[in-house]
Amino acid sequence: MIQMVPIDTIAGEAVEQLLDRAFGRDRHTRTAYRLRAGTQAIADLSLALVEGHALLGSIQCWPVQLEGDDGSVWPLVLVGPVAIVPERQQEGLGRRLMEAALEAAQGGPPLTLIGDPEYYGRFFDFDAAATALWRLPGPVERRRLLARGTNVPALPGVLAPRRHTSAAA
Repeated sequence: MIQMVPIDTIAGEAVEQLLDRAFGRDRHTRTAYRLRAGTQAIADLSLALVEGHALLGSIQCWPVQLEGDDGSVWPLVLVGPVAIVPERQQEGLGRRLMEAALEAAQGGPPLTLIGDPEYYGRFFDFDAAATALWRLPGPVERRRLLARGTNVPALPGVLAPRRHTSAAA
């Protein structure tokens, strides 16, 4: 039976091995990792799927902020990575993790992610409408920088790690 559990109940090494299998060992060079630098995943929004003793998948959410060129600061939550062991992909496990994280994130800051707009737009209402003027600490395909939620800031600024957060977001 597949169970969803808080990711902090899973050994960190097991999560890292899953991420290596799903995204490759060079994943740390990606812009999303720069956005997470120096922060801790938000425990209430970071989950894992297990079957028996096997880790099947995980989702992590991270505190980030948009530092507006006008001096404003907008707290956001960076969703991802969403990882599923390769042999269990296409079974809806990633979608199950996303739905649980989105439900847990309700009422919190707007969400952002770097991902496939056709998938995340179609199933989870993410889009790039508000993110066109955001700058990131590395390269990104503009169409893949997505956001979701009320009060997504559509203004120029830098997306950066948020180091001071509450437990929920």
